[in-house]
Amino acid sequence: MKYRILGKTGLKISEVGMGTWQLAGQPWGWDPPDEKESLRALYRFVELGGNFIDTAWVYGRTTAYKKLGLHSSEELIGEFLKESKLRDNVIIATKIPPKNRKWPAWKGIPISKVFPDRYIERYVDSSLRNLKADTIDLMQFHVWQDDFAKEEGWKKTIEKITKSGKVKFWGISINDYQPSNCIKTLDTGLIQTIQLIFNIFHQKPIKKLFPYAKKQNIGLIVRVPLDEGGLTGRLTLNSKFKDPMRSIYFRKDRLIKVVERVKKLEKLLNGEAKTIPELALRFVLSFSEISSVIPGTRKVKYVEANTSVSDGRNLSRELINGLKKHSWERNFYVDHDPSMKASRYVEV
Repeated sequence: MKYRILGKTGLKISEVGMGTWQLAGQPWGWDPPDEKESLRALYRFVELGGNFIDTAWVYGRTTAYKKLGLHSSEELIGEFLKESKLRDNVIIATKIPPKNRKWPAWKGIPISKVFPDRYIERYVDSSLRNLKADTIDLMQFHVWQDDFAKEEGWKKTIEKITKSGKVKFWGISINDYQPSNCIKTLDTGLIQTIQLIFNIFHQKPIKKLFPYAKKQNIGLIVRVPLDEGGLTGRLTLNSKFKDPMRSIYFRKDRLIKVVERVKKLEKLLNGEAKTIPELALRFVLSFSEISSVIPGTRKVKYVEANTSVSDGRNLSRELINGLKKHSWERNFYVDHDPSMKASRYVEV
């Protein structure tokens, strides 16, 4: 496993991290998990040199799952840390959910409705309990609007929490496909990392965010590198999905387009990458601005496949330039919330 520095935090993290949205399932996103397999995946990840685990308070946290006796993602990671005694060997990042439960953050809604001061403190304490930890290495806001930067309350609150020792560093998981909707906030100097969508299809962050992050030493954490499964190379025109999230994300008209585009990518496979997932992960890691990529998984075989890409071998400049032609800017998430209004979801 190769390691990179997470921006100005100075933390040395595995360049392939572990995303855990699926780890504990999600009724509106993923089917119920096999918690024993999820724990084995965590153990295998660390065994292979992985030390960066990203989670969120909301992952797997539902009444339905509680009735089944299942843990949330944070709780399952907490059990892993307690059982393995590996807390000092891993770096944990989690996220505070928006109070109004709107993903992404809607433009025009003030931060007082999304992240009130006492609410921030309460959820930090909740995550600490779930993780069975004394401190959180990186706490991220799960949604964001750059207009929040002009408000003062959250700034004083996170400074207070940092001084208490409960959180070491702060980050933002920015809205889907809005890679510049954080620049004003980064100018405050209070945020050390940005979690963003970046993959072969969505290359927009290269234009503005990457140069800014490099100049200001901001740690960049990449989510959705495989486009929710679109870049796994396993989808066909006959693919069916049990979970609601992907059933909408890859509804028939969209699935056709994804399969067509992946077939074109397959023509680029050569000695630099033998599979579509390898191509997708190597593409992300070929950018020095990236600190870590966090493909989501809860199975040992995928942990092994993902971490195997961390061997220090980047794609050639020729191939990266060729992949620029496959950029495909679109948003398959918008339809998930029928109340979403275009005026409130603004591409930046």
